[in-house]
Amino acid sequence: MKIVDVRCHVLLDPGYEREATSSNQDTIVVEIVTDEGVTGYGETDLNAWVARACIEAPGMHTMDRGLRELLLGRDPRDPAALWDELYVGTAMTGRRGALVHALGALDIALWDICGKAAGVPAWRLLGEQAHDRLVPYASLLPKSGGSADEFAQTLVDQAVWAKGFGYRAAKLEILTRGPYAHEGLSASDDLMLEVIAAARRAVGPDFALMVDVAYGWKTAAEALRVIEPWAEHDVFFLETPLWADDLDEYAKLAERSPIPLAAGEWLATRWEFLDLMDRGRVHFVQPDVGRVGGLTEALRVCRLADERGLRVVPHGWKTGLTVAATAHLAAVTPNLVFFEFVPPEVAESPLRRELVIDELQFEDGTLGLPLRPGLGVDLDGDAFERFSAAARAREQLR
Repeated sequence: MKIVDVRCHVLLDPGYEREATSSNQDTIVVEIVTDEGVTGYGETDLNAWVARACIEAPGMHTMDRGLRELLLGRDPRDPAALWDELYVGTAMTGRRGALVHALGALDIALWDICGKAAGVPAWRLLGEQAHDRLVPYASLLPKSGGSADEFAQTLVDQAVWAKGFGYRAAKLEILTRGPYAHEGLSASDDLMLEVIAAARRAVGPDFALMVDVAYGWKTAAEALRVIEPWAEHDVFFLETPLWADDLDEYAKLAERSPIPLAAGEWLATRWEFLDLMDRGRVHFVQPDVGRVGGLTEALRVCRLADERGLRVVPHGWKTGLTVAATAHLAAVTPNLVFFEFVPPEVAESPLRRELVIDELQFEDGTLGLPLRPGLGVDLDGDAFERFSAAARAREQLR
């Protein structure tokens, strides 16, 4: 089997909002085509136009090959070996950041091909089954705007809804501080505590509540002063309390925090995660399956975390392609606790609702393992064309 083409498709939600703190309004779908008629699909959580350029750019010399060029003519059935070649071949431009995120989309598509060619779900090729069913959590993110009281009540109402819908866990996106704070909300410590306490009262003790503050504080001391009162409300973990690069402050906070720390959504490669785990001392790691470098690299990160006694809760804020790929990772990761999942029927993003026809069914707070060959999802042709047209129209505005 040989790869004969690598195609990049930029997709956009026609109603996207530039001021929204959400990366699921656009995506890139990569399509890897083989000479035996088996096609694989993948995506990554990265500016879609940047991702396309990373993949399609021609190579200029031996340290700066093109990702697409490196794949053409190759047998797709050893994704881990191809990952290493692509990583080394693009090292001068890549190694971290956008190019590795783009590589992640290609790697996911390669695993989709492998599963389809073997007639099995991709997770069966990734490793041993670790779970009978998977436990997702709901990410609760109110729209920007409105008063502090409206913001707080919306989050509490969403937590109640999540429990009623069947979820066993949810994450409160309390974006009142830092670079991604919602417009019009002050950095009120009282508001943060009020939301957490009210949500806990509303959902009761038998429900996991996580909190994401989106890089809200600059120092461990500042964060610690605010979060100490949260401990009595049984917060499962605190996500991204500090800037992603400030590992020394993470270590200081991890040493004294009454709440476990989680981070990693932006990181690329196992090497960045090794720094986060060994230097930053976080308690939960959150690889995004596309950004980290695909299923190949995400699996390596999960194994390194397991060796250190750390738990995994993957990030996955994108379309059904990322959701499916994350489910395959979850199936073979014994130290995985929850993973991010928004059922398409209740998702705000039309890309999440409409892009793929998904086999994952939410039932009694859990998901069954993927059973169909490859990733187990199909693209909806009409939705694909509509989102492609919106992306082309946006390009013409430049």
